[in-house]
Amino acid sequence: MKKGFYTIMAAQFFSSLADNALLIVAIALLTEMLAPAWMTPLLKLFFVLSYVLLAAFVGAFADSMPKGRVMLITNAIKIGGCSIMLFGSHPLIAYGVVGLGAAAYSPAKYGILTELLPPEKLVAANGWIEGLTVGSIILGTVLGGALISHKVSQMLLGIDVPFIDLGIESPTEAAMIVIMLCYLAAAIFNLFIPDTGARYPAQEKNPFRLISEFADCCSTLWRDKVGQISLAVTTLFWGAGATLQFIVLKWAEQSLQLNLSQGALLQAVVAVGVAAGAILAAMRVPLKRSLSVLPYGVAMGLLVMLMAFYTRDTLPHVVFQIGNMQLSLAMLMAYLFLMLLGGLSGYFVVPMNALLQHRGHVLLSAGHSIAVQNFNENISVLVMLCLYALLIRFDVPVSIVIIAFGTFVCLTMLLVMQKHRINQRKFDSVALIAEDKHH
Repeated sequence: MKKGFYTIMAAQFFSSLADNALLIVAIALLTEMLAPAWMTPLLKLFFVLSYVLLAAFVGAFADSMPKGRVMLITNAIKIGGCSIMLFGSHPLIAYGVVGLGAAAYSPAKYGILTELLPPEKLVAANGWIEGLTVGSIILGTVLGGALISHKVSQMLLGIDVPFIDLGIESPTEAAMIVIMLCYLAAAIFNLFIPDTGARYPAQEKNPFRLISEFADCCSTLWRDKVGQISLAVTTLFWGAGATLQFIVLKWAEQSLQLNLSQGALLQAVVAVGVAAGAILAAMRVPLKRSLSVLPYGVAMGLLVMLMAFYTRDTLPHVVFQIGNMQLSLAMLMAYLFLMLLGGLSGYFVVPMNALLQHRGHVLLSAGHSIAVQNFNENISVLVMLCLYALLIRFDVPVSIVIIAFGTFVCLTMLLVMQKHRINQRKFDSVALIAEDKHH
C-alpha cells in the first residue's frame, strides 16, 4: 500500500473510536435523564439522518477539494457536536450534529481509496480499513463503557488541572472530554493525508441541479447489473448492522442480565469477529470473486435467529477461573457465538463494499459514488431503526424481534441471489468487474 494509506487509516481509527465511544456515553446520558427506552435507538437514527438528507450535496463537497482537507473540516463538525452535548444540548440533537460531520466525512474517506489505489487493491484496502474501523468500534465501545463506569469516572473527575476550571461535574461530562481528545487526534492525522492529485470538474452549486445529478447517479448504479447487486447487499447489511447494535444491548439486558457497560462489551465481541472476517476476506477474496460471498449473508440471518433461544440459563452453571477473572460457561458460549456472527458479517460485507466502490468509481466519481452508497444504506438504517423503536415502544419481546430480524435478512438475501442468477442468464455481468473507468 502507498504511504498515504496508513495516514488515512490512522485518521479513520481515531474518528471512528470517538463516534462509538460517544454513542455509549449518549445512551448513558439518556438513562440519567430517565428518557423512555424507545428513545435509545433514535440516537443512531438522528446520527444517520444527515447521510440521507445531505446525500445529494456531500458527494459534490467531497470532490470539490482534496479529500484530506474535507476530512479535516468534517472532523471539526464532529468536535462541535460533542461540545454542544457537553454544554447541555439534548443527546439526540448533539449526536445528530456529529452525524452531520460523519455524513460529509464518509465520501472523502472511501473516495480517496479509489483515487490512491488501483482496482485490484480495493478489496485488500477495504479489508484493512474495515478491520481497523471495526477495531475502533471494539475499542470505542469498550472505551465508552469504561468511561461511564464508576471506577474510571471517579478517576477522571479527580484530575485537577492547575488554574483551569472546566466545570466538569458528572461522569458523562468527564467522558466527553476524553472523546473530544480522540477527535482532536483524528484531526492531527487529517493534516498529513496526502493530496492524491485527483481533480474533478467544477462542482455544481445549484441545489436543485445537485439533487437532479444525484438522482441520475443513483439511477446509474441501480441499473448497473453488478452495481445493483452490491448496492442491495450493502444497503441491507448496514441497516441490519445498525439495528443489531441495539438488539445486542437489549438481548444482553433481558437474556443475559447484563448492565449497559457489560452489554457494550458484547458489542465489542461482535466487532472482534467482524474485524477477523474482514481481514480474512481481504486475504482470500479477489475483486473478481467478490459475488461468491453472497451465501454468507443468508447464513448470517440464520445465525442471528439462534440468539432468540439463548439465555443465561440455557447451559449448566459452570464457572471458569481465568487468572483473577471468573467467566461462566453461558457467557463464554455467548462470546464465541457473537464472534462467529461478526466473522460471517465481516467476510461477507468487505468484498461487497469493494465491488460497489469499484463500480461507482467506474461509472461515476469517487465522492458521488460513496454518497449514493451512503444514501441507500442509511435509508435502510432509518427504516429499520424506526421499526425497531416501534417494536420496543409496544413492548414486543426481544426474542420475537430477533426472529423477525433474522428472517428478514435471510429472505432478502435469497431474493438478491435470485436477481443475480437472472442477470447472469442474460449476460456475464461478472465480466464487468475490474473494467476500466468510463470517460
